[in-house]
Amino acid sequence: MSGLEIGLGLLVALLAWLLFRNGREFGKLKRWLAQPRLGDAPQAAGAWGEAFDQLHRHRRAMLGHRRQLARLIVRTRRGAQALPYGVAALGRQYRLEWCNGAAREHLGLDADQDRGEPVANMVRLPEFVEYLRAGDFSQPLRLQPDATRPRVLALQIVPFGTEEHLLLSQDVTGAERLEAMRRDFVANVSHELRTPLTVISGFLETIREQDPDAQRVRDYLALMAPQAERMKRLIEDLLTLSALEHASAPPPLQRVAIWPLLERMRSEAQGLSAGRHRITLEIAGAHDLFGAEAEITSAFLNLVTNALRYTPQGGAIHLRWRSGAEGGEFSVEDSGIGIAPQDIPRITERFYRVDRGRSRESGGTGLGLSIVKHALARHQAVLDVESTPGKGSRFSARFPATRLVATQKAAR
Repeated sequence: MSGLEIGLGLLVALLAWLLFRNGREFGKLKRWLAQPRLGDAPQAAGAWGEAFDQLHRHRRAMLGHRRQLARLIVRTRRGAQALPYGVAALGRQYRLEWCNGAAREHLGLDADQDRGEPVANMVRLPEFVEYLRAGDFSQPLRLQPDATRPRVLALQIVPFGTEEHLLLSQDVTGAERLEAMRRDFVANVSHELRTPLTVISGFLETIREQDPDAQRVRDYLALMAPQAERMKRLIEDLLTLSALEHASAPPPLQRVAIWPLLERMRSEAQGLSAGRHRITLEIAGAHDLFGAEAEITSAFLNLVTNALRYTPQGGAIHLRWRSGAEGGEFSVEDSGIGIAPQDIPRITERFYRVDRGRSRESGGTGLGLSIVKHALARHQAVLDVESTPGKGSRFSARFPATRLVATQKAAR
């Protein structure tokens, strides 16, 4: 056998061995890559070992990035679930991909059952379908309550990515209610001020154009004065109510002496009544109050004047203070016209009147009981109302025991 033949044989054997080794190492690579979890790289020498090590590092880095991405997705979805706003991810043709709990509650979406379905199939409201069709998402869509949805919802589509959108929903029932209250408040204030202003401006125009004699001018002025006083009371009550509603700090803890305060309430009531009512005062208990004297005085006086306005001449008004271990209570009981049961929950609303004509005749601004409610709330107290139409009412301001302190006489 020649040297050439021996060389060729060795070359063939070497190639065969290399093919065998490469096939074996390639098989290791396939089995390693097929593992569901990342394991140690196969043992190999030379270039294959370096390749295995390099692939192992890349795969480990890739799996690390995947885990980070998975954790980020989980955290993002958890954050979206915690939002008080509804969030729904929509793919092409507004098909549902995912939604949080608020969106499920607001719109009845189900991320498991409805995935892949067009969102219009679940939210079948004509105005929402038209909102999607128009494609103008610069302004939110407001859905009013209906038989199946008791709240006002604001919906808005936010585009992102390619043919992808977020559907955002927000419960704006409270904001809608506040806006309605604001409109009513402005309308009521305007109405309350318009009447006395009309009277005053009418008399002033008459004086200017007709040049009446001095006696007639005095008569006109006498008619204008109550209207000006009415506007003054309204503005004062508005300022008082605004101060109570927007005061952030609790009232300072001052000792409010109950005996002198209630004696003053009785004197005020007798002066306002001018002998038209029987007014009595009863005090049981040896406690004063901790709180803001001006606010407590305002609350008590509003309860007293309210009873005077709605009690006909010859009626009785009884003021009472009771205190003990369970707390203190100031009550005003009258024999007036009473309040219908359906009106009692609303009488502390601003400008709410059971009988508007009678209220204006008696000089009320419609804000007295609102002032009482806010002043008592700042002292952790509550207003309780009991009334029978035609027989009278009882208004009770109840204070917790923590607001009581033994009177100076009892302390000595």
